[in-house]
Amino acid sequence: MPQYTPPLRDMQFLLHEVLNATEELKLLPKHAEIDADTMNAVLEEAGKFAAEVTAPLNLSGDAEGCTLDKATHEVKAPQGFKEAYAQYVEGGWPALSCDPEYGGQGLPILLNQCMYEMLNSANQAWTMYPGLSHGAYEALHAHGTDEQKKTYLPKLTSGQWTGTMCLTEPHCGTDLGLLRSKAEPQADGTYKINGQKIFISAGEHDLAENIVHLVLARLPDAPQGSKGISLFVVPKFLVNADGSLGQRNGIFCSGLEHKMGIHGNATCQMVLEDAVGTLVGEPNKGLMAMFVMMNAARLGVGNQSLGLTEVAYQNAVAYAKDRIQMRALSGPKAPDKPADPIIVHPDVRKMLLTARAYAEGGRALSMYTALQLDKMLATDDEDERKDCEGEVALLTPIIKAFLTDNGWTATSACMQVFGGHGYIHETGMEQYVRDARINMIYEGTNTVQSLDLLGRKVLGDNGAKLKKFGKRIAEFVEEEGTDEAMQEFINPLADLGDKVTKLTQELGMKAFGNADEVGAAAVDYLRVVGHLCFAYFWARMAKVALQKQGSGDAFYTAKLHTARFYFAKLLPETATLIRTARAGLAPLMAMDEALF
Repeated sequence: MPQYTPPLRDMQFLLHEVLNATEELKLLPKHAEIDADTMNAVLEEAGKFAAEVTAPLNLSGDAEGCTLDKATHEVKAPQGFKEAYAQYVEGGWPALSCDPEYGGQGLPILLNQCMYEMLNSANQAWTMYPGLSHGAYEALHAHGTDEQKKTYLPKLTSGQWTGTMCLTEPHCGTDLGLLRSKAEPQADGTYKINGQKIFISAGEHDLAENIVHLVLARLPDAPQGSKGISLFVVPKFLVNADGSLGQRNGIFCSGLEHKMGIHGNATCQMVLEDAVGTLVGEPNKGLMAMFVMMNAARLGVGNQSLGLTEVAYQNAVAYAKDRIQMRALSGPKAPDKPADPIIVHPDVRKMLLTARAYAEGGRALSMYTALQLDKMLATDDEDERKDCEGEVALLTPIIKAFLTDNGWTATSACMQVFGGHGYIHETGMEQYVRDARINMIYEGTNTVQSLDLLGRKVLGDNGAKLKKFGKRIAEFVEEEGTDEAMQEFINPLADLGDKVTKLTQELGMKAFGNADEVGAAAVDYLRVVGHLCFAYFWARMAKVALQKQGSGDAFYTAKLHTARFYFAKLLPETATLIRTARAGLAPLMAMDEALF
């Protein structure tokens, strides 16, 4: 069975030595009382819960899966999931970063982000049950009526109820403008909703007493396309005036998807038959409200692959140190044994370091973005709020796509380290690979994220958001440019920054002539910008490690080695990506469709 150790040391390094999170948060009135000891204590306890309660259920949950009673439409989660969720609720974990007005603890989103990374490492399928509730909470907190907030937010905050997002339909995935679900207004101000939704994660289960579905549907007079979509809150059980549960609502699970991975999470086909719902936000502007949940989910999916990358790396390292096979080409490294441990072989080292560099780089980017989210939501300075909002908007598709692409690469590499034992279920490695693969698809495929980055977030504002982030990088380069010890990190970072600027300008000019040029270059472009982000944070981490390398703490030595590996072996990928992005549209579209 795979093992998991929460990466608390690395999280603390980022919090207190790289991001200076405590000082940043203390400037916000909402978090003025936060301190490093509190943050460390919360993460330590969250790590214990992940490692001791949910991680032991990961392998068995994958093997057992979920079961649907077709007569009652009730879904049973794998054995132990319900009990683990009860412990989660009892520990107050759902309320960690929620608004105190609704029973939350009001702690930073940054801490919640770190907790969820650990939960995803331990058991992604289980974590999706409470994880989706946060998105539902955020959407209702931002756009719900006072009555909706009073009814739903305290129960979502406590974890007594869970939430979902019901978007996709059998005939439409990303293109929500095609959806057909209908909402008919009633005399009492409610709506009766009819339709079908598919791929609804945690759409039905036995962990909580009620499920709060956020459902997209069309009003009778709605315009066609995405401008005619409204958002409704549709509970599994209707809620009485006193807050108690009423009758069963007309939304139920008609089938479970038989998936490649995340077997422990119920991915449901949902049918709505005169389901009673109430409108969230304004009519025909449901996507605006739902995007609060969708953006939270995109950051969450990146976090899922970050968690899988970390746990796959940990188990691959342990195996590589223990498994003996052949001798090193340069001569025996363990002469007292019949063969050397496979960690002595260069390509095994490459696979392990790839996973480690992607995990630690991804953690830095994710934690930085969570800190910007905290500042965006809590600052009193409108200019700071707008800057943080723009930065989060820019980085969200990168976190979703770059981290999930890297997670697929890393988990596959870690499975490879295990050799034949890698595809045996008991080692857990093939499960990490299967679970990681879906993260590249749902919550907007990685191509959709790439189009969002290049088309909307960069070219859509003439590069304003990217220029602001680039200015941050340029200032760091200028500050460290005279430090001889930093040149191996600063020079390639500065070089890539210049190349991204030139590539962006070139693609912008091409797009003026033919918008399809964006689609031809977007995926390669996102990976280039993803590497620019990683190079920046790896350079920042290397700076701290260089300053502390005389402390005798091996942590800093390992950090420097990993940074050097990243710059030497992973960052050069950008040269190929820039070249293929520049190759443009013609090689893709020249061939007639009939020839495919």
